[in-house]
Amino acid sequence: MTIARIGFAYNPTIEAAVELSARAAGWCQVRGIAEWQAPSGETETLVRELRTTDLLIVLGGDGTFLRAARAVSEVDVPLLGINLGKVGFLSKVEAGDFEAVLGLIVNGDFRIDERMALEGRILRGGIGAARAAPRGGLAGGHAPAPGAAGGQETHHFALNDIVIARGSLARVCRFDVEIDDSHLATFIADGLIVASPTGSTGYSFSAGGPIVDPISRNLIVTPIAAYLSAIRSVVVSPSQVVRCTVVDAYEALVSVDGREDLPIAVGDVVEVRAVERPIRLVEPRGAQPFWDLLRHKVALLPS
Repeated sequence: MTIARIGFAYNPTIEAAVELSARAAGWCQVRGIAEWQAPSGETETLVRELRTTDLLIVLGGDGTFLRAARAVSEVDVPLLGINLGKVGFLSKVEAGDFEAVLGLIVNGDFRIDERMALEGRILRGGIGAARAAPRGGLAGGHAPAPGAAGGQETHHFALNDIVIARGSLARVCRFDVEIDDSHLATFIADGLIVASPTGSTGYSFSAGGPIVDPISRNLIVTPIAAYLSAIRSVVVSPSQVVRCTVVDAYEALVSVDGREDLPIAVGDVVEVRAVERPIRLVEPRGAQPFWDLLRHKVALLPS
């Protein structure tokens, strides 16, 4: 794999990320490598530039990485994260090693990890109503505004997780959860998390879910603070669909990788399934293996 053009997606609110993007541009120019830069939240710009890009490097924390991954879901380009946040489970490189790692990558001294992503479908008014209505947007689609008519369907991409949860008021919701055509449970809970293996170290883990090897292909289904439930978390195959119906709720939301909250109503259904094409992450030579990285990152968390 020849690296002729590199993109840098950065968090414009982190001064260190802005400074590092300038250093990166200078590094590339000295070596005759084409480069471009854009804030990670400017998805349209990223998608346009990625069509002629060999590698996208993300400068920031996990949130910055997840915003950039949304663009990569549309244009298949490998990703590398440079950690400028606090924990940075998605980043293989710390800022101090930046130039050395760039040299390794340009020389082809790396391998590719494939990560399973998620597609979420919000079916307004339930499955029957959605099937009778025109389909909504693809992975980057947005839900209709509150109060919109039922029967609409929107699709959303996530690398980490899709969460169905109560709103700002401390009132639990009732969810019917199915795996394919089998009823798993009716949860009275604050919410439900459907995570990818990559997202298993995030919100799902905080809610009691297992940590899963990030290169595996599974969906992790974990209720949030479920009342009197014997089921705490289940792991299902990538060929299965997780379906969550909102049975009762004062206010409910769908959160996609924590970047946006989409209001949903009683009767709406959220379906989550594995995306067939993986997201490709760059692993430079000498990068910490996942389980060593996990041990190191957990040690940094406040007790």
